[in-house]
Amino acid sequence: MSESVRLDKWLWAARFFKTRALAKKAIEGGKVHYDGGRAKTSKQVEIGALIRVPQGWETLEVEVLSLSDQRRGAPEARTLYAETEESAQRRAKEAEARRLTNEAMQHPLKRPDKKQRRDIQRFQRHQGE
Repeated sequence: MSESVRLDKWLWAARFFKTRALAKKAIEGGKVHYDGGRAKTSKQVEIGALIRVPQGWETLEVEVLSLSDQRRGAPEARTLYAETEESAQRRAKEAEARRLTNEAMQHPLKRPDKKQRRDIQRFQRHQGE
């Protein structure tokens, strides 16, 4: 364990990103928030800080429990942080909404044939006029 760890290194060690380069890109792109605001890649992580990290469709809000600059196995990386209760509830609600949306969508049984594609294209052309 280290006394001070850069944000990009901690995110990599906690297994939020596969590489430090991806972590750096996310931080510089404003996707990662440290204690409610945007942070720089070299920001020193402190125990107790709240970090918002995008993970696929969801955004996790985690509290830093310990520091590490070495990437280890997933069970050990999981001990570096704890997800906040609000974040877990929000993720569950969003997942349920996505599931219901997918169930409500009617997926076609087959692809449109040539005549149907032409009809669709004709319809779309006339909508733009």
